[in-house]
Amino acid sequence: MSRLNTKICIVTGAGRGIGAAIAQAFSREGATVVVTDKDEDRAADVAREIGGHQLRLDVASEADWIALAEAWPACDVLVNNAGITGFEEAMRPHDPEHASLADWRAVHAVNLDGTFLGCRYAIGAMRAKGSGSIINISSRSGLVGVPAAAAYASSKAAVRNHTKSVALYCAEQGLNIRCNSIHPAAILTPMWEPMLGDGPDREARMAAFVADTPMRRFGTVEEVAAIALLLASDEAAYMTGTELTVDGGLLAGSAAAPKAD
Repeated sequence: MSRLNTKICIVTGAGRGIGAAIAQAFSREGATVVVTDKDEDRAADVAREIGGHQLRLDVASEADWIALAEAWPACDVLVNNAGITGFEEAMRPHDPEHASLADWRAVHAVNLDGTFLGCRYAIGAMRAKGSGSIINISSRSGLVGVPAAAAYASSKAAVRNHTKSVALYCAEQGLNIRCNSIHPAAILTPMWEPMLGDGPDREARMAAFVADTPMRRFGTVEEVAAIALLLASDEAAYMTGTELTVDGGLLAGSAAAPKAD
């Protein structure tokens, strides 16, 4: 049988990148997938491709989550994937000294408030059945400091911690609702394209970005989706409050160097 057969799975920020890959993986395993995104056209394209359902969702909007709850009052899996770096519209200061309060709050509104609202919705939607899986997409940046992207790092660290609070709360309530976080590092998504470009130096730029990664390559969205699929499935029934890194060995310690022949 398919690993997610009969399960209703909701994925935020699923119009492209990691979210789209997770939606596709869940669909292949028999799930009913609700593709949500602030960009309705992208969400519709993914939903059409996988035979799923589409719904506009701005994760920072409480009203949008209430609308989702009315449309889908029950779910088995929620993936809080939607997130921003703060550099989407323009390269502006995000270091601890020069970041504006408005920019700081904008990043936290999506990454942290969106995850909080998602977890709150999921607990209510899963309570009747008493079981389910909440998967929060944090980041390698939630485990280390990032001076040039302080708001992003802070928000993803908070997602990591909130994941554990939700896991403990659900267990305390006697609910078999699991909550875990995934921490990707350099995953090749559209977010990287402005930095990589399409010129003759693209390969050199890619190599430079992953020079400190022991495996010396970018990860793929499919590799992150595979971890989300595990956590969504009943195979991970005894996993809650955990954090799984998908980082090519980056956080294992000092970068490994290839052995000479």
